[in-house]
Amino acid sequence: MGVAAVIWWVPPEPRQHKDQPKGRVADVLHSPALLRLNFGVFVLHAVQLAMWLALPAMLVKAGLSRQDHWQVYLPAVLGSFVVMGGSLFQLEKRGYLRAVFLTAIGLTALVQAGLWSQVDANPGITLLGGLLFVFFYGFNVLEASQPSLVSKLAPPTARGAAMGVYNTLQSLGFFAGGMVGGWLMKHGGGNSLFPVAAGLMGLWLLLAWPMQAPAGRAANSPAKV
Repeated sequence: MGVAAVIWWVPPEPRQHKDQPKGRVADVLHSPALLRLNFGVFVLHAVQLAMWLALPAMLVKAGLSRQDHWQVYLPAVLGSFVVMGGSLFQLEKRGYLRAVFLTAIGLTALVQAGLWSQVDANPGITLLGGLLFVFFYGFNVLEASQPSLVSKLAPPTARGAAMGVYNTLQSLGFFAGGMVGGWLMKHGGGNSLFPVAAGLMGLWLLLAWPMQAPAGRAANSPAKV
């Protein structure tokens, strides 16, 4: 589908290119709005990977064998897509993107706190499935809106650099989540991992609070956030 879009949909390259000033990575690193998003994508993917070091064992403890975990994962993922599709884009059109974005961060933090509360309990499959549904909803909202925000908030000449830094921090988040999450599980189990994950999401919520959704703007004037 991607190849077909490039061949038949993307406009042809212009014969003569306009002279445009090249964007600098420094422009990206000095933007508070972009720094908040870069920190956020790092934390989000670190938490996502780290929590899966503990969650499968919790489902087994709840009585669900490993080969049946899809029975929880699949409904949670599909349900979150349905709810996100019916809410995110409509609310964004109505000017509520900031509220939805911050709510998604807060919900993801609450999920980590909820999982922490179940580490030493006897969690039910329904409860864990509900927490996963809320997590996937928050994760999908953030995953869908963050790259768009990076593109809109970056200076027009530095959008490529902004996306490059963003994607790099995303990959580093996966790495940190696996490494630090593994260390936390080794030394303290879920009672160490989940509070750290909740704390990181809470810190992101605090840092993201001043954000403003980008308003309509001219193509050559960067948004101020």
